[in-house]
Amino acid sequence: MSDELTDYRHATGPLPEHNRLWPLYGAGLENLGRDGQPIEVPMPQYGPDELLVRHDACGLCFSDVKVIRAGEEHPRVYRDMQANPVVLGHEVALTVVGVGHNLRDQYRVGDRFIVQADIYVGGVGYAYGYEIQGGLSQYSVVDQRVLNGDHGNHLIPIQPSTGYAESALTEPWTCVTTAYRLSYRTGLKPGGATWIIGTSASSEQPYTISAGFNESSHPDRLLLTDVPAEFAGCLKMQAATLGVEVIEVGDITTPPVEQVDDIVLLGGDPDLIEAVSPHLAKFGVLVIIANTPLPRKVEVDVGRVHYNRWVYVGGPGPDIARAYNDVPVRSTLKPGGRAWFVGAGGPMGQMHVQRAVEAPDGPKTIFCTARTDRRLRVVESIYRVDAEARTIAFTCVSRQDKVVYRQTLEKVGAPGFDDIMVMAPDASAIAEAADHVAPGGVVNIFAGVARGTMASLDLSDVYLKDVRFIGHSGLTTEDMRLTLHQVESGNLSPNRLVAAIGSLTAAREGLQAVKDAVFPGKIVVYPHIKDFPLTALPDLKDKLPSVYAKLKDGCEWTTEAEEEFLRLMLT
Repeated sequence: MSDELTDYRHATGPLPEHNRLWPLYGAGLENLGRDGQPIEVPMPQYGPDELLVRHDACGLCFSDVKVIRAGEEHPRVYRDMQANPVVLGHEVALTVVGVGHNLRDQYRVGDRFIVQADIYVGGVGYAYGYEIQGGLSQYSVVDQRVLNGDHGNHLIPIQPSTGYAESALTEPWTCVTTAYRLSYRTGLKPGGATWIIGTSASSEQPYTISAGFNESSHPDRLLLTDVPAEFAGCLKMQAATLGVEVIEVGDITTPPVEQVDDIVLLGGDPDLIEAVSPHLAKFGVLVIIANTPLPRKVEVDVGRVHYNRWVYVGGPGPDIARAYNDVPVRSTLKPGGRAWFVGAGGPMGQMHVQRAVEAPDGPKTIFCTARTDRRLRVVESIYRVDAEARTIAFTCVSRQDKVVYRQTLEKVGAPGFDDIMVMAPDASAIAEAADHVAPGGVVNIFAGVARGTMASLDLSDVYLKDVRFIGHSGLTTEDMRLTLHQVESGNLSPNRLVAAIGSLTAAREGLQAVKDAVFPGKIVVYPHIKDFPLTALPDLKDKLPSVYAKLKDGCEWTTEAEEEFLRLMLT
């Protein structure tokens, strides 16, 4: 390792007088930087309770593109961007280069961290790379919002031997791994609000609630609409014993409780499902008790299934509690099952595929689809050999040739899929996938489609086939710690995801490439190297042969390749 690289790792060298960064002054890529270039500003000053940090590597994310598209209309931006521009970059690895006086017992120059970017203070969001200056800058100040947020310290220490790119890409990888650890309630929410609604078919059943409405656990409020008289009488009697407030609701469009934790429909009625679903609270559960198919598909807000963590469960009855706990929501891939990855060609899709292939108890059939061949062929070339070595039936097909796509889907998907992961932010893709789910299967809406995005789903499958629709891509600090442990113990390789690299000046072109879906994997920016254009890894063969020689199989980023790259390119 060169002396320059050693000094860089230890952060022992002198600091510059200026800091280069990419300010975003409003919506549109034309508002990134000045004249298409990053700007220079004086080095930031840090106080006694703050850290000065150096951004070593930053992954570019489609979430960055969303901010560029929306500007001040983005829900995480709360300011005049002309006067106070946003500096993007939340997938970041950093090194401490300055320690405030009051923090010297806790931090040292040279300490390395990743950031859990979803920061809240007093319930207000200050996300790193949104409200707090992000990784598309050489240096920044980490203040008490990061070090002492509502959920504690958002800096997560990394080992000295861990690479910069693999550290930065721990954040998107955590979004993927967390999607398989989602948990949902298995009963009525204790202390919450429950709304039970009768339908024309509900008088035939002797309804009960065997758990979740007793002395050990019960909601605080019970709303009733058209509930059969005998069941309503039992509920009111039990509510009086438990001290539960009972509210009769005549008009379902204006319930007195704005957000309800549990909505129970005694019978299947698509119009009713669509009318009452908007009243579900975050983490809300809608229960359908029925035993005959719905007459039509239901328009479901899949954006809120993702962001609000709504879930639809059901069963034949008459015990409402069993609709929750007979078939608990499964978020892990079914061992030995059949998995379909919709939108597998992009970086997030590639991570899902990699995880499924490498899982010791993963699926035995993996079906990967994408809109076009270009990126999907790369995914196939990377993972087919590993999949076949694990006796996994591995099929990739794009939608470019609609006839071939349809024939392949009918052949591979004939028995139905146990797990369908949807990375495509498209309601029609979600609806199509849902038509091919097997009994007991799960459709995971991983893509962050906007709230209010509606998809036509056959919710009869929820109570007749025990199908579940779930989805989320958020994370916590503890989630990131767990993923980082996998990386540093050698059980997960984020480096497999790197598709292209560049210097800070290449960030604008990189963001355009993310927007245009140019690469199947991630773009990593190194803010402290000499100017270096956005470069796909295979192209290093001509541009930097000594770096290319250290790639795995000529296409996979490694810590050794990164060391050689920095040795050559550090300023």
